[in-house]
Amino acid sequence: MDIVRILLAILLPPLGVFLQVGLGLQFWLNILLTLLGWLPGIVHALWVILRK
Repeated sequence: MDIVRILLAILLPPLGVFLQVGLGLQFWLNILLTLLGWLPGIVHALWVILRK
């Protein structure tokens, strides 16, 4: 399942974060970072998914 989340984090970072943590602070932060730039959203999404 982590492989699917990682692939989603690369394609759609907020979706990868949502599948990991739900509608929490990390999800909204990732949306903001993705709007500021696709790369910051990916980095944050990967960090959220891989830190568990």
